[in-house]
Amino acid sequence: MPKIRTHKGTAKRFRVTSTGKVMRRKAFRSHLLEHKSSKRKREYRSQHEVARVDRHTVIKLAPYL
Repeated sequence: MPKIRTHKGTAKRFRVTSTGKVMRRKAFRSHLLEHKSSKRKREYRSQHEVARVDRHTVIKLAPYL
């Protein structure tokens, strides 16, 4: 069997921790930041774990992360 190609868009957006969690960046942090509160913008900085139902899809698209 040949190797599976990594989906590069997925590889740029997700990372896998040493314990196997798939981490993602929070949405709504790219633009229109003037009216958002500092607290809200600060919370967007942190990484969050991908939902359990989506984890399999991410790993399938980028199996060698």
